[in-house]
Amino acid sequence: MCENDSRERWENVLMTAMALIDQAKVPYTLTGKSALVLQGVKIPDSENQTIQILIQWDAIESLYRLFLPYEPAPVKKDLRKTWFALTIDHFQMEIVGFFGTVIRTDPDRLQIKCGTEMVFVKSLYYFLRRLQADDPLYLTVKDYLHQMQSSDAIQNEKAWNEDAFQAWISRFGTPEQAAAKIRHDPVGRLAQLAPYFRVVKGKKIINLLGSHGGKALALSLLGADVTVVDISEENAAYAQRTAAALGTPLNYIVSDVLRLPKNIRTSGYDVVLMELGILHYFIDLDPLAKLVFQLLKDGGQLVLQEFHPVSTKLVTTRGKKQIVFGNYFDQTLKEREVAYGKHLSSRDQSEALNYKVFLREWTLGEIVTSFARSGLRVDRLDELPNTKNSDIGLPKLFTLVCSK
Repeated sequence: MCENDSRERWENVLMTAMALIDQAKVPYTLTGKSALVLQGVKIPDSENQTIQILIQWDAIESLYRLFLPYEPAPVKKDLRKTWFALTIDHFQMEIVGFFGTVIRTDPDRLQIKCGTEMVFVKSLYYFLRRLQADDPLYLTVKDYLHQMQSSDAIQNEKAWNEDAFQAWISRFGTPEQAAAKIRHDPVGRLAQLAPYFRVVKGKKIINLLGSHGGKALALSLLGADVTVVDISEENAAYAQRTAAALGTPLNYIVSDVLRLPKNIRTSGYDVVLMELGILHYFIDLDPLAKLVFQLLKDGGQLVLQEFHPVSTKLVTTRGKKQIVFGNYFDQTLKEREVAYGKHLSSRDQSEALNYKVFLREWTLGEIVTSFARSGLRVDRLDELPNTKNSDIGLPKLFTLVCSK
């Protein structure tokens, strides 16, 4: 039997089991290697592994009756779970309910498409948290995320090299006009970052995903030796013209940050700066955190300022009302329009719709954990409130400061 036939039979068995579970209106989540395979992870001989399905534990008896045509083994119990096993078309299956758990509220439960059906699976990140770093399955998932990141980088590069220069002109004016604003008040241009850069003269700073270079150029005017890394040629062109108008040096490297040349990956920087709307471009934060550790010299600092996940993932305002609109723990990869699109004309906006980017929205805990796990020391985590009356009481930004 060919591999495609085996995969088709395996998927049919999955759909058969899930159709029965849906018929009983019992919440479930596919777990184990089957969940990884359905999300695109290539695991050799996965069709010969036992299919594991988690269900709401108090529905085990009623569900068991629906599976009687397949002659399941008797229901078993221990201190933590209840389960039964069966075989469908020569594929082994185990249906398990863990006592005291609620399937519907599981933050690691994702809905994905399998053929024409939607199924619930454990997320990739669930397995990364549960497995040891030297486990072959952990390494397989990491490799898969790396491949996805590389693919996303290509898509992001295409998106950010389409009309970004014109978008910055619409927002900040020509590079010469932008330069005049920065020269007038470089500290003010740093905005909420200013308290973290009280002394910068002579400091060697690298600004990852530095976009149009506004913050980097303000730091350069204040006496820092600044390097910007960004994937967009259009961002670089705008930043370099602005630097020329300012008469200040700016080293701008056009590159995917995770593919920085080896000569740049030196532990020689006093500060790594990242700010506002950049972390969601990474579907795995660990490689980014390791890069930051590599770039910093001993005693150097990471200054990361980002939009607070509560405001981006959970709460919005409509009029004077605050509304919960999302799931803070959602781990899905989302397709979005390029960020600069809102600064384009209506006609250009419609053309920019052809350029999508893929984002992963992280929780605050995931972000801090990734940088701490890289070997950096977390020095402070500041949460900044929203200043709008309608958003009073909600965090808008956070700033994470780590040192090496």
